Amino acid sequence: MTACATETSAASGTTRRSGFNIAADGSYAACLAQGGEPDGTGWFPERWTLSGPEPYTVPLPGQRPEAADSQVLPLPDGRVLIRRRGADRHDLALIYPTGPGTGELPVGFLHGESVRLLPALPCGSVYALVYADGRSTVWLVHGGPGLEQRAEIGGRCTGGVWLDRTGRMLALDRTHQGRTKTIAVDLDTGSVSPLLQITEESDDRLLLADPDSKLLLVRSNAPGTDRLGWGVLDSRRPVRFPDCLREPDRTAAIEPLAIQPGQLLMPEACAVVLRILNRAVLWRPSARTLWPLPTPPGWLVGCAWWSANGTLRLPFARPDQPYGVRDIISEALVSPLPRPPRPEPSEPPPTAPVSRVLPLQQAPLAAVR
Repeated sequence: MTACATETSAASGTTRRSGFNIAADGSYAACLAQGGEPDGTGWFPERWTLSGPEPYTVPLPGQRPEAADSQVLPLPDGRVLIRRRGADRHDLALIYPTGPGTGELPVGFLHGESVRLLPALPCGSVYALVYADGRSTVWLVHGGPGLEQRAEIGGRCTGGVWLDRTGRMLALDRTHQGRTKTIAVDLDTGSVSPLLQITEESDDRLLLADPDSKLLLVRSNAPGTDRLGWGVLDSRRPVRFPDCLREPDRTAAIEPLAIQPGQLLMPEACAVVLRILNRAVLWRPSARTLWPLPTPPGWLVGCAWWSANGTLRLPFARPDQPYGVRDIISEALVSPLPRPPRPEPSEPPPTAPVSRVLPLQQAPLAAVR
């Protein structure tokens, strides 16, 4: 799973890090680091190697400092895909360490009011989401013969969550006629269909999805206020909004970061790492409670990667240790948390005719194998 964040962190030789991303296989990470100029204000790409016994970093400065809104995405082969905003276009390039310098291979460019790289897939393929002139398009930008448009959608799309591991089914949050709903896009055929529509009047967004357990993490104002909830893909069960995920105010917003992999068809037992302020906590639908995790000082807030063997990795950077990763392995991560004796009074029973995730046969996912 790829995790993204944009946070500041003090570190020796750099003043801040931004846009930290972890590759889908956990081998590399990349971010923008500040400190490339004599006055310490320049931004440059930085690659982290996470697959060895100890993490280490390699700076990848170009011929000139990067803009703060450039986007970097690590690939499993060690290269980093970078998107740079130009005067009238967005340029794409692959950068990599070469001796004492930085090698660069141009990939192409895209035009649009906004262009954003989507999380890389385990195979290394990368897609970009482009918005221009009232329409959104999805482009394959790495892993094919060249830049290739795969889908076109009316309205402005944001988000971007993979519903499978092959890169065929992509969930996007589309804003159209004043409402935001999650749609499923089949990148093989370019077809688009509804995926999440809790009520006609609500704004519904998909935040995370796990192809193994089918667990979905959503955000919606259907309960009356903007709330974090969960549902199950390929199920007629309703979306639920547990009290333990109720946010007291916007300053303490809860952000889901990573879902425990490998929990085949067991959504209620599947653990989720959440961010609350600068702390990481653990939650499972079956437990209906939050468990604090040993968050390392200097944590690159919002970044987490969960391996298939149950190891949770939290990268950090601080003055006494410019780069590091805390590996968390405990019973809380690999075994189900206890179920409380009584359900929450505010949670509707499974048979209540309330919000639900559309079943597979109504969003063309049944063809995915």
